[in-house]
Parts: sequence; C-alpha cells; structure tokens
Amino acid sequence: MLIVAIAWIYVVGLMALTEPTVVAGIVTFLFYCVLPLGTLIYIAGSGKRKARRRAAELAAHAARQSERED
Repeated sequence: MLIVAIAWIYVVGLMALTEPTVVAGIVTFLFYCVLPLGTLIYIAGSGKRKARRRAAELAAHAARQSERED
C-alpha cells in the first residue's frame, strides 16, 4: 500500500504544480492528497491499533495476575 500512496503523492504533486496559482496548487494538494491519504492510512491502520491495544491490555492483565500470585 505504501508504493500506491507514494505514487498518488507524486501524481497529485504534479497536478498541483500545473495549477495557475500557488493557492490553487496548495488547495489541490490538500484536498486530493493529504486528506484522502490521511483518511485511508487511518482506516487501514485501525486493525493494527486494535491489536496493539488488545496486546497491551493482555500484558497488563497478566502482570496484575502475576502480582496477585506473588
């Protein structure tokens, strides 16, 4: 997925460079690149965040159990 994101940044960067004004280029880059890619990466990473949170909870639970046994 990273290679697709890099390619998309390249394409939108070229689109932004062809805009007639700097402001239009910045707006193009923000609305066609930064916001969609940020959303996509956030959604794609939700499973990893959930798994990481679950692993931390299990580790904390195991630590509490081992403290009780000692």
